Amino acid sequence: MRTCILDGNNITDKETLHDIFSSSLQLPDWYGRNLDALCDCLSDIQEETEIRLLHAESLEEHLGHYAKALIKAISRVCQDNPRIHFRHSA
Repeated sequence: MRTCILDGNNITDKETLHDIFSSSLQLPDWYGRNLDALCDCLSDIQEETEIRLLHAESLEEHLGHYAKALIKAISRVCQDNPRIHFRHSA
């Protein structure tokens, strides 16, 4: 199982967030580093993958609305792709 750990304490901007996704999930070169592109990539994943969000409240402090949109987007992908597992604190 692949795992992507997002630590909200250490993610202070969108660039860092997308760097973590890109490197930990080995996303393709065409990955556009935005939420739409992330959803497209996650929808295509064929192996069991866990995305773990630690310190969600810190991520929201750093990224504001973008953090909330990220959580919603990943949750939607999980409904469409049963291989994606999302663990986060509310």
